[in-house]
Amino acid sequence: MKRTARVVALAGVMTLALGACGDRPEENTGSSDPSETSAASSPTEEEETTESTSAPPAGNADFKACMVSDSGGFDDKSFNQTSHDGLEAAVQKLGIKSGEVESQSDSEYADNISALIREDCNIVVTVGFLLGEATEVAAKQNPKVDFAIVDFGYPKPPENVRGLSFNTAEPSFMAGYLAAGMTQTGLVGTFGGAKIPTVTVFMDGYWEGVNYYNEQNDTDVQVIGWDEKTQEGSFTDDFEDKIKGQTTAETMIQQGADIIFPVAGPAGLGALQAAKDSGGEVNAIWVDTDGCVSAAEYCDVLLSSVMKGMDTAVEDAITDSYNKEFTNEPYVGTLDNGGVQLAPYHEFDDDIPQELKDEIEQLKQDLVSGEVKVTSPSAPQ
Repeated sequence: MKRTARVVALAGVMTLALGACGDRPEENTGSSDPSETSAASSPTEEEETTESTSAPPAGNADFKACMVSDSGGFDDKSFNQTSHDGLEAAVQKLGIKSGEVESQSDSEYADNISALIREDCNIVVTVGFLLGEATEVAAKQNPKVDFAIVDFGYPKPPENVRGLSFNTAEPSFMAGYLAAGMTQTGLVGTFGGAKIPTVTVFMDGYWEGVNYYNEQNDTDVQVIGWDEKTQEGSFTDDFEDKIKGQTTAETMIQQGADIIFPVAGPAGLGALQAAKDSGGEVNAIWVDTDGCVSAAEYCDVLLSSVMKGMDTAVEDAITDSYNKEFTNEPYVGTLDNGGVQLAPYHEFDDDIPQELKDEIEQLKQDLVSGEVKVTSPSAPQ
């Protein structure tokens, strides 16, 4: 018989009103210099990118680390924001300059990378799978500039490009096991922002974790929104529109799902709103970063989060470039090296049975040792 669990009641009236179209603010707050403004669209040769000069020590002032977001923007409470934290950490620790461009659409990526190269950046970090082609082209054209890209890996990377990938199928497996152990309806849901490997890898792991729970506990929890075997499921085809995310989640809730796992960047915040609006009947699991930190207004509906150490990977790439130790050896974050993990349970810590917590901790060890294997075709090698 599957477990049931108490559900934390909502604390009161919601504190965040979502925008009707899920639009991001045009203002970029990523710079450490409040007098500077961000690039709200693709910069031209005459326009300057946002630059921070945190009083670098003598000898460091000439080094500049730069970053291009995908269309989700640096305030996405997800992977762009976490990657940007890595840039800021490097600037603070090394005393270097920084530049950044916040992309407004997919069509801007190549131009935004070019704009930063014109700003004499020593390393350009691009954020997101969809920037893979533009990053490779720019790297080949600018061999003296180092490049790192979050959520992308190349079979044969150029010598000046480091891919930063994360095997999120592993902690997502744990998240699926958690969801299966906590559902009261026997139905859990997931959906993605786009059908790309860095999204479906989460969904694969989640699906596998639910099915592993069923095998171990003789239960029949079902996943709505994804089937790893067919690689078919539910997608918003948008990473920004919170309304699409909310509508998708509400459809799953109407079908009976009581735990939602959105893998859709800012659009996924709509799913958290749908959970919050359920009056305590539905909960969620966040992705990329600890949702109780990045989206604290939704912590009371978050069982946990699947986290990627993008900030550390970005900081390390910038530091290696600064120290002239940069290589094109790909980085893959795993449970074993701490590059991915399942976040704390926060407000649900008292509601999740200790037995289930212990099983999840053991599952982590089994995944690290290889006793339990994740078979996602999208997992980085």
